[in-house]
Amino acid sequence: MEDKTKLRYKIIVGLFLSFLLLPLIVIFIWSFAKNWPWPKLFPENFGLRGWIYFFTPSSNSIPILLFSIFLSLTVTIIALMITIPAAKALALYKFKGQKLIEILIFAPVIVPTVTVAMGIHLQFIKLGLANTFLGVVLIHLIPCIPYGVRILKSVFEIIGEEMEEQAKVLGANGFQVFYHITFPMLLPGIISAGSMVFIVSFSQYFLTFLIGGGRIITFSMLMFPYIQSGDRMMGSVYSIVFILTTLIFLIILEKITKKFYKAQLKGYRYV
Repeated sequence: MEDKTKLRYKIIVGLFLSFLLLPLIVIFIWSFAKNWPWPKLFPENFGLRGWIYFFTPSSNSIPILLFSIFLSLTVTIIALMITIPAAKALALYKFKGQKLIEILIFAPVIVPTVTVAMGIHLQFIKLGLANTFLGVVLIHLIPCIPYGVRILKSVFEIIGEEMEEQAKVLGANGFQVFYHITFPMLLPGIISAGSMVFIVSFSQYFLTFLIGGGRIITFSMLMFPYIQSGDRMMGSVYSIVFILTTLIFLIILEKITKKFYKAQLKGYRYV
């Protein structure tokens, strides 16, 4: 029975990995394929046009990629600063209007931001935020905050506040409680929320185009036109870079998390 269970498990994992990796393999092949007509199993002609263009200085692809990473990191940091206290308040405290506030926070997920983007754009023009870096950061926060609050709210509901109260009883101040108690327990949730916020911000196209007015150019604004125009080689090149960027970001976050926990555990002695 155990052998059959292991075999079924391996088959399920293999099928899952196949469904996950097969589209990535196709995209990778397309990034080198000049043409791939149906019903050919493999392309007949290969080339490096897409990769050569990407690394050509005149394309500005790498500077725009670095700028997009900086923009998304900025959005992620600001979003976490907002969502951590908001999620804690919604998860642990009861107050009047709580349900209404939750509905308003999660409204961008329920109602597409595109439907209200034009009105936001008009207000940003009046406030002088249109076509600015700050304006793009603010518009990115609208679809990002609901994801951060939803993830961190669940984490706060799990960890509660008993450990914090115990630390305060033992004489710890607010900073010590947060750094030694709350933050280590909350860190996995922060990593998950930060990853989601970064990906959502990094992939924004329409909102960036509308509020940025063509002056704030991000990587998604370079990628989507190639995908829409049917240039599969160029679209695949930029898609691969997009995937690798988010993957590297997740790996770095995981390394930072492990390093933090190892540093925290060094001070403990087990008997």
